[in-house]
Amino acid sequence: MSTMASADVGQEKFMDVGSRFQRVTPATMELQRVQNSPTNVMHIAEYLAANVDLAKDLVARCSAVAQQLMDEDLQSITEDLDNVIKNIGHELSRIPASAFGSNRCADAAAGTHLQVTGNGQHHSDQRSCDGYSEGDMTIVVANDRPKRRALHDGDMPRLVDFLQGMYHESHEFGGQSFSSLPEVAEYVEPLYDSFFCPLTNKVMVDPVTTESGVTYDRRTIEEYFDNLTDDSEHVICPVTKIAMQSKTLRTNVPLKSTIAEWIMRNEATRIRIARTALSLATTEAMILEAIHELKLLARTRRKNREQMHKIGITKFLARLLEHKDALIRCDSLELLCLLVEDEAGKEIIAKTRAVSRTIKLLSSSSSDERHAAICFLLELSKSELLLENIGSTAGSILILITMKFNNSDDPITSEKAGEVLQNLEKCPKNIKYMAESGYLDPLQRHLVEGSEDVQMEMVGYLGELVQKQEMTINIAGSASEILIKMVHNGNASICKAALDVLVQISSHQPNGKTLVDAGAVPVMVEALFIRKIDDEPMGSKTEAAAVLANIVKSGMNPEAIVVNKEGHVITSKYSVYNFVHMLRCSMPDDLNLNILRVLLSLTALPRPLTTVVSVMKEQDSSQTVIEFMGSPSEPLGIAATKLLTALSPQMGHTIAEKLCKVPGQLGRLIRSISQLGRITERHAVSATLLSKLPYQHLTLNLALLHQNAVPTMLAKIEEMQRGGMRASRHAKPYMEGLVGSLVRLTTTLHDQDVLQAAMDHNFTSVLTDLLVRSSGSDEVQRLAAVGLENLSQQSANRSKPPSEEQQPKKNILRRLRTGRVHDNRKPHAHGRLCPVHRGVCSPAATFCLVEAGTVECLLGVLESNENSHVVEAALGALCTLMDDGVDVVGGVAVLTEHDAPRHVLRLVRQHRNDEQGSGAVLRRCFWALESFLENGGDRCVREVTSDRALPSALVGAFHKGDTATKQVAESVLRSLHRMPDYSATYVSVEL
Repeated sequence: MSTMASADVGQEKFMDVGSRFQRVTPATMELQRVQNSPTNVMHIAEYLAANVDLAKDLVARCSAVAQQLMDEDLQSITEDLDNVIKNIGHELSRIPASAFGSNRCADAAAGTHLQVTGNGQHHSDQRSCDGYSEGDMTIVVANDRPKRRALHDGDMPRLVDFLQGMYHESHEFGGQSFSSLPEVAEYVEPLYDSFFCPLTNKVMVDPVTTESGVTYDRRTIEEYFDNLTDDSEHVICPVTKIAMQSKTLRTNVPLKSTIAEWIMRNEATRIRIARTALSLATTEAMILEAIHELKLLARTRRKNREQMHKIGITKFLARLLEHKDALIRCDSLELLCLLVEDEAGKEIIAKTRAVSRTIKLLSSSSSDERHAAICFLLELSKSELLLENIGSTAGSILILITMKFNNSDDPITSEKAGEVLQNLEKCPKNIKYMAESGYLDPLQRHLVEGSEDVQMEMVGYLGELVQKQEMTINIAGSASEILIKMVHNGNASICKAALDVLVQISSHQPNGKTLVDAGAVPVMVEALFIRKIDDEPMGSKTEAAAVLANIVKSGMNPEAIVVNKEGHVITSKYSVYNFVHMLRCSMPDDLNLNILRVLLSLTALPRPLTTVVSVMKEQDSSQTVIEFMGSPSEPLGIAATKLLTALSPQMGHTIAEKLCKVPGQLGRLIRSISQLGRITERHAVSATLLSKLPYQHLTLNLALLHQNAVPTMLAKIEEMQRGGMRASRHAKPYMEGLVGSLVRLTTTLHDQDVLQAAMDHNFTSVLTDLLVRSSGSDEVQRLAAVGLENLSQQSANRSKPPSEEQQPKKNILRRLRTGRVHDNRKPHAHGRLCPVHRGVCSPAATFCLVEAGTVECLLGVLESNENSHVVEAALGALCTLMDDGVDVVGGVAVLTEHDAPRHVLRLVRQHRNDEQGSGAVLRRCFWALESFLENGGDRCVREVTSDRALPSALVGAFHKGDTATKQVAESVLRSLHRMPDYSATYVSVEL
């Protein structure tokens, strides 16, 4: 602004000089009226010659000032003044020679012209102008003598004073008052009366002269002639009222040229005045009026816009976009939108910060400001020079995309934002920016419609997106076909780039069907199994396998995925055989990993699982997969462990045997479970595999004992119960795997080593504690109950009868009279008798649930847990206290003391209509109720028989249950005397 202000001071000095020039050269705009007297013509010529001399002197003085200031504006003014002087000489040459009374006068006029034009050629041959005769010219000149509408004879005030006075208390200078910038311009560059049409009193655009010698605007006089009703009547001049013989109109070339020159000078003056007002910027009103004036001039003609570029208005407006006043910002945007219609304006804007400022204004709360900003940005986006600048501005693409898709809030802005984005697509980098912001349509469109080079560039962008950020890519069918074609027909680099993109695209499950429909699977199978190109990297096979794995995992029916022209599907034995055959330790880990992922996805369905198991057994590939478990690559080890876990229900014994035979493999598996630090997925899947392999595989269980696995698992369980490492999302499956691995040992208690380990580590107390502290896992409670059931089944054999000195000193008759079946006194020094197992019991040695306090915990599980599998397991453990081989009466008494009948009756009501797993629960409940009725005391029997819901539940199970449930329900109904007892003894009676 300081630079512009200094330029304005120089202009003010020039205005002081120019004011004197304007006072003495009124004839510079147009020729004076010519008289018939030669003397008058001589005076006119001499007068004009004197003015020319004075004008030349002023030109020299102005040039000196301009050179000192080095301002382009002042230099242009000097050039304009020089042109005016030349025009004076030109007009002098047009005066006919007959108008001069003597050769001296004519020579003086000619000499004056030669001085002005600067050459010796006489222009006497230009005696007519556009059809005007010499006589007509005299009339034209006589009637068109220029007159100022308002002359100012005093010294002209400085331009800065004009502008400052307009917006402060003083509005008057030299008897003149101004209220707008155009008035200041007219004062500096005054109008002449001859410029105005006498009919409309407006400045003429195309002045023409009639037969009467009066000049009118062509359009106005033609309309006047058209309105005459009678063509036979004489045409009357509307000004002189003189009858004219014809309607012929002749263009008044001198006046037209003079008006055109005045208009150009006036507009240039108005631009300079507005520029000065912007540089002063004393008030917001001054800035707004200056911008309004500039908008009018910019719309008028292109030359005005070029002058605005030249004197720095375009560059200055870019700074106004940060003005605090929203109206100034909005008007500045509108003016800039006009100024950047040409490339020159766009080049200037490219060197400013206007783009970043405009992007900020797109988020304005004012709709007018948003509209102005998007219109300006739309105009800028039409130039290739600014495309990258706009796209690389922080947040620009994201804001434009948001505006495009929020069409309900502002449809106009949304439409223009879409046009801006469409223009930005011409720069490939912007397509990448759009994709990074989630707008993939341009990238996919260029991928499909672009040239081969463009397609490669788009694939490269997609590859960069895949590597730099994890983003969800929804691919269209046409785009996926192009990528698949590149894999099939491209060279190694093109194939690799396309495969990288397809891997990421296929990882988004909704794209699975699109890729299958586009024919991706046969091409991937060919790249994986058939194509053998020497220079093709093995990575291409790895990525092809990754695409197949993602497609199979996408949720599509694998039995409908065709892999070749012969019609083989991916679940066929042909396909599975090829996948399994490629599993080799010599292959890259990533390739083996992706093949394992394919096989793992196939095992999720029953029929493909059977096929995979069959092929694995035929090729004996389980050994290879087991070796993968110990791979340094964690993803490969995890995938191999998961696959073995999935196969264990059908080939678990084979896996267990090979796991034990591979030297060091089981030890590595146990070490992977017991590693210190945060629980990882590898910890969890390793523990899960051990818990899923067949429980009764004695070789594996003994191998676990020999590897000292029991103390390791117990230590980890205790650590988990204390709350350690629970922050990991893998903590729950890890805990379940540890408990399952421990419970598996309870199924082989017939082996002395396993039995001794269970006794040494007090499995009964450990599992009882897990019932209570299960970490919120139903599976942990279920496994603990199963393990307790297995342990309790050994209690009858493990419990030893007391010796003579350990027998309680109590008469048997007294015990029968009191109805007590066990002694509740404090235990003897050598132990007390178990009421259930009729011997001396302990949790560690005999696994007794009564001594371990497990009954209360199991009943608590029945009370709090509604999972049918957990309830079934807990009932199974409780029923071992009423099973064969134990004192059933004593077991029923113990359960009755803990209110077990009530819990069982509640379970009957709760699960009578439960179709999922209710058969096993009801079967356990009915079996327990039958024992309560047959072996319980009066209180127990009374509680069972008084339950009103029990008969209907029994009848329902008898009608709708499976065979086993019907049988036990019938037994209970018989005990309740609801059915005849067919086992009763009949006595023969003789009549």
